[in-house]
Amino acid sequence: RMQEYDIIVLGTGLKECILSGLMSLSGKKVLHIDKNPYYGGESASISPLEEVLRFQWNIDLIPKFFLATGQLVKILVHTEVTRYLDFKVVEGSYVYKGGKVHKVPATEEDAHSSDLMGMFDKRRLKKLLLFALNFDVRNPRTYQDIDPQKTTTRDLFARFDLGLDVIEVIGHAIALHSSESYLDEPCVETISRIRLYVESLTRHSTTPYLYPVYGLGELPQGFARLSAEYGGTFLLNRTVDEIVMDNGKVTAVKSEGKLFHCKQLICDPSYVPSRVRKVGRVIRVICLLNHPVKNTHEANSCQIIIPQTQLNRKSDIYISVVSFNHNVASDGMYIATVSTTAETINPEKEVQPGLELLEPIMQKFVSVSNLLVPKDDGTKSQIFVSRSFDATNHFESECVDIKDMYRRLTGAELSFVASRHQSHNSDED
Repeated sequence: RMQEYDIIVLGTGLKECILSGLMSLSGKKVLHIDKNPYYGGESASISPLEEVLRFQWNIDLIPKFFLATGQLVKILVHTEVTRYLDFKVVEGSYVYKGGKVHKVPATEEDAHSSDLMGMFDKRRLKKLLLFALNFDVRNPRTYQDIDPQKTTTRDLFARFDLGLDVIEVIGHAIALHSSESYLDEPCVETISRIRLYVESLTRHSTTPYLYPVYGLGELPQGFARLSAEYGGTFLLNRTVDEIVMDNGKVTAVKSEGKLFHCKQLICDPSYVPSRVRKVGRVIRVICLLNHPVKNTHEANSCQIIIPQTQLNRKSDIYISVVSFNHNVASDGMYIATVSTTAETINPEKEVQPGLELLEPIMQKFVSVSNLLVPKDDGTKSQIFVSRSFDATNHFESECVDIKDMYRRLTGAELSFVASRHQSHNSDED
């Protein structure tokens, strides 16, 4: 008996599960296969240390935070996957400068008390934040004589008379750029990133970041439930023997001797090694701590960004800290992950400055993984491959990939009107 599907998805990583949920939601017949017995692909939450430690840990291999009004939250609200999840606001956002950690000035009060910049710079920063918040691409009256498509970000900052210190904080800790190339690009992207940060912040006041209780492993499962609700079929712990092609186009997947037919295929790089190329490496060091990180005001969760200029690097180093507060570790325990794009053959040495901020560290686990991207856009083969997760600490860049894949799969833009009263069921404490 032949099994016919519109779309087969290989791997249950977050991107695969989101796309599978969206496709099922739009009425497609979806089959989802994973060679692992658990959900989550390369970003799965695992508890590998139970043998070693008597604690219960729930560690995300690739921890990333959500921006409260960011793309991923819009997808969650649009698909109502928020029903299956509980979020908590991340308590602190910090930036590393001159050898120590400083709070990212996010509100007027913060800006006043911040030791990152002088009084005049604070005023200028406030002016820029206001400009970004009121900016609307569709309304030239909000441009203040700046052409967002032509003016570079460098020129924008010059217009607001910002010094290098402030630029570093804005570019890396607020607009979340991971290198300096953005300075010579049109400023429209940076303005929208600043706006996203400030808007996300106004929703929660401490930081613009959210993180799911019980960790990110809840996410792929939430989207898998959505897919199943709309008729999607799941086969876990199942070998994929072959992707069957005809005339350069995918026609079926062979798994444990059975043939499953499809018109399109979505998968992560691990299923199609010959269709991806390596563009870099990411190092992630997971550290188990029994204390909050120094200079973070005893925060139960926080994020620290080390801008690359501080260490003469090309890319930033990110540290995300979660704890027992998110039910991912036992009482009084913290999980801090340091990640960056590797620039040398000894990436562990590169993240040393990040690890120093976390001392004393009870135990650490180092992983270096390849950054893989598809060799082509999948139009001819109808095989759509997701990119590996990057080193950044938030989901915005991953959402760009999801939207891009969605457009290539369907020919339409992924758009959704976020519901007016976003009921976030997150505790506002």
